Amino acid sequence: MLEIAICDDEKYYRNRIHTLAAEYLDSRGLNASIDLFSSGKEFLSERDNLVKYDIVFLDINMEEVDGIETAQKMCEYQSDTCIVLVTAFLNYALEGYKVGAVRYIMKDALDLQMTECMNAVLKKRQIRKVSFSFLEGEKTLYTDNILYVESRRHKCVFYYLEKETVTYQMYGKLDQVEEELSECRFLRIHKSFLVNLKHVRRISNYLAVLDCGEELPVPRLRFQKVREAFTAYKGEM
Repeated sequence: MLEIAICDDEKYYRNRIHTLAAEYLDSRGLNASIDLFSSGKEFLSERDNLVKYDIVFLDINMEEVDGIETAQKMCEYQSDTCIVLVTAFLNYALEGYKVGAVRYIMKDALDLQMTECMNAVLKKRQIRKVSFSFLEGEKTLYTDNILYVESRRHKCVFYYLEKETVTYQMYGKLDQVEEELSECRFLRIHKSFLVNLKHVRRISNYLAVLDCGEELPVPRLRFQKVREAFTAYKGEM
């Protein structure tokens, strides 16, 4: 699930960006959590906001703390967040370049520019897609939306996020699925479970706790390596 923040001191534009982004993601089967902020000051009031989001839309012209200052604060901590600057004026290209903005979009052209903007963001984040022949038919899945894959009675069961969690089944070995997803940050926590690290909230008490609330077992013999791999993943973010 993508985590998105929209920071704009004008309610109309906060809501409009929210609507357009949600429609774009929904049309592509991507899930997202979208938070709204009415000022740069409010956004910066929680330190976690500097690093927690995949995408942040920032209005450049806000009172007290503007979008450029907010972006600069984010850049001091990390560079993984995709920053999109939103403006009513044309003369901010240089400032956007300085803070590494993926795009800056005009308020009077949101409807026209949002699709291209989101395409660029997802390309930068390398949102991957994979195809498998399931019992339900050939399907292409976004790897970010795969929660985990379970090996069960000669089948691999994919737990996949759409509007809710759905399952797809295919005949085959989990080893083969693991190889197919080897570049997508999946971790074999158990001989029967391959988990998407993006959806793991913590590893403790011989369990992997996912963001959906589900708990999967981690065998004692694998526990230390699994925890080290998860810690390394979190350190790279």
